Amino acid sequence: MKHPDHLANVFMSRTERLFTLLQTLRHHRFPVPGASLAEELGVSLRTLYRDIATLQAQGANIEGEPGLGYVLRPGFMLPPLMFTAEEIEALVLGSRWVAKRTDTPLGNAAKNALAKISAVLPAELRRTLDSSSLMVGTPSLAETDVVDLSIIRQAIRGEYKLRIGYRDLQGNATQRTIWPLALGYFDHVRMLAGWCEVRRDFRHFRTDRISALHLVQDRYPRSKQELLKEWRACDAYQ
Repeated sequence: MKHPDHLANVFMSRTERLFTLLQTLRHHRFPVPGASLAEELGVSLRTLYRDIATLQAQGANIEGEPGLGYVLRPGFMLPPLMFTAEEIEALVLGSRWVAKRTDTPLGNAAKNALAKISAVLPAELRRTLDSSSLMVGTPSLAETDVVDLSIIRQAIRGEYKLRIGYRDLQGNATQRTIWPLALGYFDHVRMLAGWCEVRRDFRHFRTDRISALHLVQDRYPRSKQELLKEWRACDAYQ
């Protein structure tokens, strides 16, 4: 009788092989001979045909037949079972980091996303997720935010302006209208990057110094992608 660990390894290697097969087919616009695919994957033709039948049963629109070649038509999304062991550990570690190092709504969203992934994973991969021993340390004491950071994220996603009350390092209070571009999470502080209409330039704002926050129902006049490119190229990003 085969040891359970051996069976798990066989399952994982086949899962990774199916993923690799899909990725290989994605790189080809025209049918690829089965023999070429089998050689690239290091399997027999019989195994390749079985893998293709498995993917077709899972919804992959793979057209072709033995002797003619195979092609993957657009539109197929990888199901969660196609995660490798390291990809699952990356998801677990990332969600644990978000849960501990960001604000409560985003942390809860990370936990919920991981729970949804876990719910549709096969039992073998779910055990990999549940038994992950990658941990995130307790963060050092960080500054407390007064405003709701989820509003900032909403503005960034929708490319809406924000009107903020801001207090600088010397305690001087100002009112700003900004075009929010990015929100950085660090151990001690969170930083909002954006274009400031008052300064007419890119500026960084510590979120713990934002005393008031209002989402303006006006989109800023330029695309976020274009502004991000300029921000990364300027000294403010360095």
